[in-house]
Amino acid sequence: MKKICFVVTAEFAVKAFLLNHLRALCEFYEVTVMVNTNNPNFLNEQDIQAKVIPLAIARDINLISDVSCLIQLVKIFYRQDYSAIHSVTPKAGLLAMLASWIVRVPLRVHTFTGQVWITKIGFKRFLLKRFDWLIASFATKIIVDSPSQCWFLVDENVIPIEKCNVFANGSISGVDLVKFKFNQESRAAIRQQLKIPSHAIVFLFVGRLTKDKGVLDLAQAWSGTSFNEAYLLFVGPDEQNMQTQIARLAKTENNNIHFVGYTNTPEDYMSAADVLCLPSYREGFGSVIIEAAAIGIPTIASRIYGITDAVIDHETGLLHTSGDVDAINNCLQNMLNNSTLRLKLGHKAQVRAAEDFDNHLITQAWVDFYRKNLP
Repeated sequence: MKKICFVVTAEFAVKAFLLNHLRALCEFYEVTVMVNTNNPNFLNEQDIQAKVIPLAIARDINLISDVSCLIQLVKIFYRQDYSAIHSVTPKAGLLAMLASWIVRVPLRVHTFTGQVWITKIGFKRFLLKRFDWLIASFATKIIVDSPSQCWFLVDENVIPIEKCNVFANGSISGVDLVKFKFNQESRAAIRQQLKIPSHAIVFLFVGRLTKDKGVLDLAQAWSGTSFNEAYLLFVGPDEQNMQTQIARLAKTENNNIHFVGYTNTPEDYMSAADVLCLPSYREGFGSVIIEAAAIGIPTIASRIYGITDAVIDHETGLLHTSGDVDAINNCLQNMLNNSTLRLKLGHKAQVRAAEDFDNHLITQAWVDFYRKNLP
């Protein structure tokens, strides 16, 4: 069996996006995953027969640590004689693609899921963008998780179009239609736990609480009008001490905003909600949008590349200009006051999620890609 090695910065990224792909690829190849983890058995616990090699790869730039990781990767790649190296996430991509190029691994693949430099300025933007260009230069094949992101990268001269692959209609993993389906019991339980009336309209943000996700814009838009009969939930880790700023901007005197933190069951909170909000400044695709859609709730989101593949404006959700607080407020008001619109958008979003983004379609595309390139 030919050997494929995946290199990923964090264990949670493997669990969130790659489990089904790895399980399917193990039927045809000997699969190894190199990742920053303290539990080398985490894939076996998921009944995935892939080898895990712990690698202390830092998410942020750290010259000493990064050089050490690069040396380890070169040694392991040379010793194991892999037929393919596949990296996901920027830091893993830069180190893995360089190391595999040095060793001359035949098939070198990187998956782009968004660009951290899009919201940067000056030298930092130039440097981070150059890193993506280097990743694409060292790779022999590129996978991009949305069509609009692909064209953006081509237009920005980061990747050549002949290297670019977009699977099905986009996304890195699709949506698990068994996991993400409406659950009335979860809706009732979450609302009871948070003391939200059953008749109230609930707006939901799911993701990392960072400035790039637009959470401060959402909070400010929420404060622009009285939402006495509505609630706003923030579900996800607070990586930049956003909660205090959000509470201040949103003016939470009536206690209609809740912070939940990280959860392994976002589908429960989606069942409890009526509208998803993703006012992000940058997204590769916006997987949370199609997950919410599968449950039957529409999305209010930024009109940016990546998201425009996940939301059809006025068909499966409402789009607004990124950073436009007044436009976000208008979208919130429309969803709150027009139940017919809200339900119609949610129904169309649910149908589209099932038809275009079933995770089995994406996994099969990954298998087909490797069967074609590693026969």
